[in-house]
Amino acid sequence: MERLCARKWLEAQKCKYLLIQCANSGAVSRPCRFLSSAEVSAALRPFYFSVHPDLFGRYPAERIVNENSLKQLSSYIETLQQNRPTRPTTVTFYLRNQNTLDTGTFRSVRISLAQRDLRKTVLSILKTCGLPTTYVDNIEPHPEKPRFERLNVKVDENDPVYGSFVLKQQIKKAKDAEKLMIWLKSNVSEALRKLAACQPVREEIVRLQKGLCDTLGVQSVVWDCGWNVTHFRGCLLSFQALARHHPNIMHTLKGRKLIFGNDTGVSLDGHVMLNSGEVRHNWLDLIKNVHKQDAVLYRIPAFEKAVSRVLRDIKVVRRKFQPKVMAKQYENQLRRLTTSLSDHQGRMGYPKDWPDSLSNFELVVETEAGPLMLSPTGQFIVPSSCPAFLLVAFLSENLDAASRLLQRYQRNKYVERDLHQRCVGEFELAALQKDDNITPDLMIECCDRLLRHKTVLSPSLKGVHLWVTNYYSVLSDGEVCIPWNWKL
Repeated sequence: MERLCARKWLEAQKCKYLLIQCANSGAVSRPCRFLSSAEVSAALRPFYFSVHPDLFGRYPAERIVNENSLKQLSSYIETLQQNRPTRPTTVTFYLRNQNTLDTGTFRSVRISLAQRDLRKTVLSILKTCGLPTTYVDNIEPHPEKPRFERLNVKVDENDPVYGSFVLKQQIKKAKDAEKLMIWLKSNVSEALRKLAACQPVREEIVRLQKGLCDTLGVQSVVWDCGWNVTHFRGCLLSFQALARHHPNIMHTLKGRKLIFGNDTGVSLDGHVMLNSGEVRHNWLDLIKNVHKQDAVLYRIPAFEKAVSRVLRDIKVVRRKFQPKVMAKQYENQLRRLTTSLSDHQGRMGYPKDWPDSLSNFELVVETEAGPLMLSPTGQFIVPSSCPAFLLVAFLSENLDAASRLLQRYQRNKYVERDLHQRCVGEFELAALQKDDNITPDLMIECCDRLLRHKTVLSPSLKGVHLWVTNYYSVLSDGEVCIPWNWKL
C-alpha cells in the first residue's frame, strides 16, 4: 500500500513538472555563456601569444601538437557559443618558458575541457597555463535562472523528481543534437554558402598550381596543412613571387612533388616540403640545398636494411595515414635503433619461440617521443629511443595480433576505395576526405552506413565537401566535418 501511494505521488509530481515545462516552453535554462565572442578573444589573447604555432617554427613536433590542440579548442568554444552540447576532452599545449634564455625550453600543459559555459572554460585555460585571470574576473556574470511564473506554482529545485526530469530532458536534447540528420538540416545551408564563397579562391588555386607545374616542371603542388584554402592561396602567391625573383635555382624542383605542410625539408618519398608558416627566405635556403638532402635519401635504404637484418628480416616501412617525415631526422632514428638492437642481440639473443623470419611483419621507426604500439593496420610503431629489451617483449606479445590486423588491412583498403568512389558519385559530393586517424575499417563502416541511408541523406549531402573525422563542425571554407560513427 505504501509503495502504491509513493508511486502515485511520484506520477503526480511528474505531471506537475510536465505542465510547468509546457507552460513555460523552455523555461529550464541551459548554462549561460556569460561572455561575448569579443570578451573571449580578449581574455585568451595572452594564451594565444604563448602557444601560437608560428612561435614554434624551429620545433615541428611542438608546432604540430599546438596546431591540432588549437583546432580542438576552437571547435569546443564554438560549440559552447552556439549553446550546443559538448563532449569532455583534454588538449595538450607547449608553452615557451619565459624564465629562461633557452628558446628551446618548453612547458607542456594538459587542459581539461569539461565545463559547460564559456566563462568557466576561459578561466580553466588561463589558470592551467598560469596566466592572469583579472580581465575575466572583472566581467560581472548575469546567469539566467529558471522561472515558473505562468502557473504560479512554486517548485523546489532540490526535489529529486525535478532533478531527474530535467536531467532526462537534457540527455534527450544532447542525443538529438548528435544525430546526423538533425545536424545536417541545421548546418548544411551555411556550409554550402561558405563553400560557394570560397569557390573563386579554389579556382585561383588550380590556376596557380598549373602555372607552377608548367613553368618550373614541378610534378604537382599539394596542400598538406590544417589551415584553410585561403592560406594555401597565400602560400602559392608567395612561392610564385619567390620563383620569379630567383629563377636560376628553381631547376632543382623539376620533376618533384612540392608540398606545403608543417615542415621544411625533403620527405622520405623525395618530395620537397615547405612549411606554410615560414618566411620565404627559409624556403629559398632549402631549394638551394636540395642536393644535400638527396644525399641523405640515398643512404636511407641501407639504414633500413640494417634494422631489418638485425631483427630477422622484418619489413621496415613507413607509417600509414601519418604526416610526412623528414629524411635527415629519419636517418638518425634508424641509426639509433640499429645500435640498440645489435647490442641486445649480442648479449641476450631473441626468444626461442620467435619464427625464423619476421619478414611477414612491418616495423615503423618514429621519433624519440613517439608511442610503442601496434597500429590498427598491423604495423609495429616503435620510437627510436625504445630500449631493445622492451621492444623484443612487445613484439613477442603482439605477433599474432599484428598478423590478423595486417591481413584485415589488405582486404579493407580495396573495399574502402570502392565505397569512397560510390559515395562521391551517388551523393554527388564536391569531395570526400578523412582525417589521418580514420583507418580503413572505420571509413568502411561510415561509408557503408551513408549508402544504406542514401534516400534520406542525399538531399542534404548533394554538393557538400565532406570530411570524415571524430566530431561535427563546419569549417570556414565550407567543409563539413562529421564523425565516422554518426547516428541517423
